[in-house]
Amino acid sequence: MPIIKSAKKAARQSKKRRAKNAQIKNDIKVALRTFKTEPNAENAKKLQSEYDKAVKKKLMKKNTASRKKAALAKIAKASGVKFAVSKAKTTKKKES
Repeated sequence: MPIIKSAKKAARQSKKRRAKNAQIKNDIKVALRTFKTEPNAENAKKLQSEYDKAVKKKLMKKNTASRKKAALAKIAKASGVKFAVSKAKTTKKKES
């Protein structure tokens, strides 16, 4: 056990961070399992979102997530999943 006050605080912070990181990793595993059992666009979108969250929290490197998302897209394409393409909103300026 740490004796110094700052070491005690660091231990508490480490414990909280570890719990949050474990939860994010668990969410990725659950989303992946869900997608593999039932491959559809909604599950793929959820899994991609989980990978992006992991990158944002620095639990996973950007290229690792990119590679995993590419593999996910390959599986989705093989199983015939169609992704909905959203159209970008265009705004026109009023002519004066």
